Amino acid sequence: MQRILIAQAGPGMVLAKEILNPEGMVLCGAGTALTPALIERLIGMDIVDVTVEGHPVILEGEKTLQEELHEIDVRFQRVEDIAPLMYLKKRIQAKLAAARNTEAAAK
Repeated sequence: MQRILIAQAGPGMVLAKEILNPEGMVLCGAGTALTPALIERLIGMDIVDVTVEGHPVILEGEKTLQEELHEIDVRFQRVEDIAPLMYLKKRIQAKLAAARNTEAAAK
């Protein structure tokens, strides 16, 4: 899931978290697909950002999934002979790949 500005939202993106008004009332539930009309309506309600499923927007300076997976490999290099830490490494990589909503398998 990724938190993005409403100006970056596009039709077809799906909300990962509900959108609440200042009083805590639900405006849109999680799982709602954004449409052009809904995006305009949210802008009119002064909604600044939304949390969407996946990782649809590439932000400047943001690392790619492969770069992040490589950094994890580098961090765990010195403990490759310690099985519990290798298990932890694989779990971290799998969670990262799942968070990016990609089919890339953790190494």
